[in-house]
Amino acid sequence: MTDLLHRYQADLGLAQAADITVHPVSEGVLSSTLPVAALAVGAVAALGSAVDRFRVASGLAAPSPRVVVGDRVAASYAGDRLLRIDGRPVAGFAALSGFFRTADGWVRTHANYPHHRARLLSLLELADDADHTAVAAALLRHEALDVEGRAAELGALVVAVRTPDEWFGSAPGRFTRTGPIVSSTVRPDGLPSLPEPPTDPMRPLAGVRVVDLTRVIAGPVASRDLALLGASVLRVDSPLLPEIEAQHLDTGAGKFSTLLDVLVDDDDERLTALMSSVDVVVGGYRPGSYIDDHLRAHRPSGAIIGTVSAWGGRGPWARRRGFDSLVQAASGIAHVCGGKAGGRSGDGGKAGGRSGDGGKAGGDGGKAGVPGALPVQALDHASGHLLAAGIVDALTQRLDGGIGRTVSVSLARTAAWLLDADGRVDGPADPVLPTDEHTVLHDDVRTARPALAEYDDHPFPARPWGRDEPRFPS
Repeated sequence: MTDLLHRYQADLGLAQAADITVHPVSEGVLSSTLPVAALAVGAVAALGSAVDRFRVASGLAAPSPRVVVGDRVAASYAGDRLLRIDGRPVAGFAALSGFFRTADGWVRTHANYPHHRARLLSLLELADDADHTAVAAALLRHEALDVEGRAAELGALVVAVRTPDEWFGSAPGRFTRTGPIVSSTVRPDGLPSLPEPPTDPMRPLAGVRVVDLTRVIAGPVASRDLALLGASVLRVDSPLLPEIEAQHLDTGAGKFSTLLDVLVDDDDERLTALMSSVDVVVGGYRPGSYIDDHLRAHRPSGAIIGTVSAWGGRGPWARRRGFDSLVQAASGIAHVCGGKAGGRSGDGGKAGGRSGDGGKAGGDGGKAGVPGALPVQALDHASGHLLAAGIVDALTQRLDGGIGRTVSVSLARTAAWLLDADGRVDGPADPVLPTDEHTVLHDDVRTARPALAEYDDHPFPARPWGRDEPRFPS
C-alpha cells in the first residue's frame, strides 16, 4: 500500500502522509497472483490523504491519523459483484465479451454495449444474431495481432493477449511505464472567484460544481468520490449512447444525471453554458473523440480538468478505444493470472468453461494456457480513486489562487505499476467476495458502501439515468 501512496505523493511533489492505519483485506478477498489488494488499498489511501490535506488547508480539521479498512475498500471494488436488485445479482459481461482462441494465440473482446457488439460482428463478417460459438469459430481463422489491428481501424474492441515482456517490449507498452501514476499540470488561466469556504468537514467539497463527462467505471468512480465529499456533480450523457442500468446503479450514487446531444446545436450550447460555471470537469472519452475535443475547446477558465483514458492521453495507442478487461489482456496481466487446463481462469471461472465475465474462455474445451483476469476491475477502480485524489489535491492548491490545472490518469499506467510491484503470489486461492456487512440497502437495491471508512453511505442512491434537467440544483 505505501509503495503506491508514496509514488503518488512523490509524483505530485507532496509530503508523505501522516499516520495511516490499514486494517488488511481478509484472507481470500481480492486474491490474485498480482498484488491487487495493495493496489486497491493504496489508491484509496491516496484519496484519503488528499481529502485530509484539503480539510487542513481549508481550516476544517487539524492533521490526524487516517484509518483505511481493507474490506470496505474491497467491497467498493467488487461493487458490481455485490450489487443486488430485488435480492438478485446482476449479469456480468455480455455473451460476446471474453477470451477467444485465435489461430496463433488468444484475444479478448469487449461487446457489452450494443454498438460494440455490432462492430465486432461487422469485423468478423457475421450476422447480427451470431452467437458465442460463431464468434469463436470466426476468430480461430485469424491471427491475434491481425484481428487486433483491424478492430482498431473499425472501432471494434479486440486486443491480443500478450505476455508482460511482449507488452513492455512494444512501443505502446514502453510508453505506459513512463510518466507519473497521476499527472498534474498547471494551466495559465484562472477563475475570477472561488466557491465559498466549506464549513462541514464531512462535506469539504460543498459548493464545488462538477460536470461529469465519463462512462463505464473509472471516471464515474472518480466523480462518485467527489459527490461523496459534498460536491454537486452533474453527469452528462449522450442519448445516443445508452448506459447499462446495473453499472449506473453501482457508480451513479450521489450524482445527478442528464442527457445532452452535443451534435444538436441547442444541447451543445447548454453543455458549453454548464461548463462555463463549474469548478471541475471530469472527462472519460477517448482522446481525439468529439466530446474530448469539445472539452478542450470549451474548458472553463481556472477549472480543474480531470481525464481518464485507457492507454494514455499521449503515446502510440492514445486514440484507441479500451476498457479495464482489454488493458489487462494487452498488458500481460491476463497472461500472468492465467490458468492451466482445468484450473482457474483468474476471473471466477474455470479454464475452458465460463470465464466469470459473461464469455467463454475461447470455447476450446480447456486447453492449457487459458488467460485469466484480476478478481475485480481493479484498474478501473484504482485509476478512478487516484484521479479523484489528484483532483482534490488540485483543489487544495487552488485555494491560494484560482489557477487551472489538468489531472490525468490511464488504466494502462496503473496496470504497469501493478505488474512492476512487489508481492506476487504463486498459486493464489480462488478469490471470495466481501461480506454483506459492507453493503447498504435502499428500497430494492443493495450496493457497496463507500471505500472511505468515515462514510457509512453515499449522499443518496443513484437517480434514474438521464432524468434530471441539465442544470445544477439550487
